[in-house]
Amino acid sequence: MQDRKDKWTVGAWMTENPHTVEPAASVYSAFYQMRIEGYRHLLVVQDGELWGIVSDRDLRRPDISNEPDGWHDFYQLDGDYEVRDVMTTDVITLKPSDTLEKALDLMTEHKFHALPVLNKNGKLHGIITDFDLMKAFREVLTETGDALRK
Repeated sequence: MQDRKDKWTVGAWMTENPHTVEPAASVYSAFYQMRIEGYRHLLVVQDGELWGIVSDRDLRRPDISNEPDGWHDFYQLDGDYEVRDVMTTDVITLKPSDTLEKALDLMTEHKFHALPVLNKNGKLHGIITDFDLMKAFREVLTETGDALRK
């Protein structure tokens, strides 16, 4: 963790050099990459540029079906779909210097569970997740728990 003045910034809690996937990857391969590695989000990158973000839920969602109710495709991985077909492209990003409060506000406002973090040159630097924010909250409770309980 960084020194005290940076402790409550995104950069102190994010995961640097996150796992990525290319837009042309199959949803099947992306899902199993997540499952094997044990994470729920992949940043979609091509030629070093951030194209979007995809979650395990995006890869299993029923609304990619052509059928009205989508039940036949419900949580079925179809090899015909690529990550580009299901990823979120309208991505909100953060900087390492942004506050955890800003990350929390964006995640709750937009109902996101992860946000990409870009460096000052606009290149991918990391990812911050809801789990990272829970770890930060746990540290706050450890440091000030007695004061909060009164």
